[in-house]
Amino acid sequence: MAKRDDHDAYIAAAPEPFRAVLSQVRAQLSRALPDADDIVKYDMPGLQIAGTVIAGYAAFSKPCGLHVDPRAIAAHADEIAALKLKATRTGIAFPASRPIPAELIATLAESSRRETGV
Repeated sequence: MAKRDDHDAYIAAAPEPFRAVLSQVRAQLSRALPDADDIVKYDMPGLQIAGTVIAGYAAFSKPCGLHVDPRAIAAHADEIAALKLKATRTGIAFPASRPIPAELIATLAESSRRETGV
């Protein structure tokens, strides 16, 4: 994908199957973190508070990804595993056809915020 300057441009440049789910993830993160600023860092959109990145999202070749603080992933590992989602230390990969539930996105975003101390 081409370099993006903002969230809308990132989503518009993503392959069509990912656009709707990326828009949903963005909206869910914005609701969970209403005082966060939109950013694009390392060519990935995200939200930050007081200069600290709290969450980010992305489209890759096949899956989408939600990226939060590693401690948030660890704290909610059972919930993530119960949904049969693939988690790494800093993110969760999921297919566009089976997005992360809105409640879990909110929980992870709020947990990430607490863990980063902002």
